[in-house]
Amino acid sequence: MTASKNEISVDSKSSLAALAPVEAVLFDVDGTLCDSDPLHYYAFREMLQEIGFNGGVPIDEEFFIKNVAGKHNDDIARALFPDDFERGLKFCDEKEAMFRRLVTEQLKPVDGLYKVKKWIEDRGLKRAAVTNAPRPNAELMISMLGLKDFFEAIIIGGECKHAKPHPEPYLKALEVLKVSKEHTFIFEDSASGIKAGVAAEMPVVGIATRNPEQLLMQAKPTLVVKDYDDLKLWAALDELDKRGGTVKNA
Repeated sequence: MTASKNEISVDSKSSLAALAPVEAVLFDVDGTLCDSDPLHYYAFREMLQEIGFNGGVPIDEEFFIKNVAGKHNDDIARALFPDDFERGLKFCDEKEAMFRRLVTEQLKPVDGLYKVKKWIEDRGLKRAAVTNAPRPNAELMISMLGLKDFFEAIIIGGECKHAKPHPEPYLKALEVLKVSKEHTFIFEDSASGIKAGVAAEMPVVGIATRNPEQLLMQAKPTLVVKDYDDLKLWAALDELDKRGGTVKNA
């Protein structure tokens, strides 16, 4: 039987049902918990223009998505300053300070975030934040969003041997939470992060906050949704509940 055009697919490809019972949910931070990319973009654009990068022509969003979004600062420094890595690192540190100032004024959660938070809490699932952001950024954003007590752990890519898109940060989260990859899924908004989750052999729900859905699909997520209010996400979570759903953690 062919599904009707308006029916939401919950087949094995787009469903999380195979994970039942779920033990844990892992979240990226930038762009996944909060719509922070515009703040990063603004900071990079302004500061790069100040130092005459690209002949003083401001970077555009396409450049930002290709060279910056979702990447670790070491990789950004190499991309922007290929002939002077140390200068690149110093620039990134200064940019992060500007970003933190912007965060305190303008940070907003991704639509539906607190709805999915409640779903996770109601089922007693374990949870961790896994991010390439520097720890001061990650902790500030999580605190500003009121999620300080929600996460049991914050895994920082720069504190691992390898950052995303390497799977190590996500594998470390499993180890810290003492859960298995067979019963854990991930929320991510960047191609780099999705690749890390897929390489760690876990289903990834792509959040198309700012990055184009087509770009995210190339990284092979299980499902791509607009935000946490997306009906496709809730169809998948409902199907998961029907399959035996979740394990209540003590």
